[in-house]
Amino acid sequence: MRVTLLGTGDSTGTPIIGCHCKTCEDARRKGWERKRFSVMIQNEGKTLLIDTSPDMRRQLLDCNVDKVDAVIWTHCHFDHFGGFGNFYRVQSDVKVYTTPKIHDDIGKFMSFIEYKPIDVECYEPFELIGLKITLFEVNHPPVDAIGVKIEWNGYKIVVSGDTNANIPKRSLEEMEEPDLFIVEALAPRGKFKKHMNAEEALSLAKKTRARKTVLTHVGHFFPPHDIAVKKYPIGHDYQSFEFSNVKLTRFF
Repeated sequence: MRVTLLGTGDSTGTPIIGCHCKTCEDARRKGWERKRFSVMIQNEGKTLLIDTSPDMRRQLLDCNVDKVDAVIWTHCHFDHFGGFGNFYRVQSDVKVYTTPKIHDDIGKFMSFIEYKPIDVECYEPFELIGLKITLFEVNHPPVDAIGVKIEWNGYKIVVSGDTNANIPKRSLEEMEEPDLFIVEALAPRGKFKKHMNAEEALSLAKKTRARKTVLTHVGHFFPPHDIAVKKYPIGHDYQSFEFSNVKLTRFF
């Protein structure tokens, strides 16, 4: 199984249009960027996407992905579903999994696209592309939002989704002891109503006893990437993690 971070940026990405801060200018000058958030899980020759960012066309082309087998949407903010239209006239009837409320919220914008919405309740496991998937509630006011737990061959991957630190107790139990924790951290510090900063994200990683942690949904509030990664375990676009069929060959 392979897990790939297709995009590690926040809603605007980095560099931001019209912003000339140190980080955005460094990205322009050195040619790096953070596309909008999406995670790709590949197993048994099939592809699952967690969120479909507005940068989806470029992300799939760069990763040589010809077909998407399933999608999970974590919430109704545009930077997490807006790229689904890239499937239009390329694929139809793509199966999309999320809670009934999130389907309702996103469906208002998707009437022109053919896809198969499949309702899933939080905390009720289901199978996709040879993986055991469990959705869990997080706290991203004012909208409903979920995180995702993926289990395969004794490994456990947790994607926090967009959330502040006030996560329900039952969800924290689902998140315990992941081999890989992909957790959002909008900025190094500061208080946000619906997001975590890096200190909160790393505290959550410690609380859940994560074996490996990668920060994502990163904003231009961090220093330029080559500086930020010296202090924080920040991911980068197209970073991949391989999991072996043999449990003893952990990559950590």
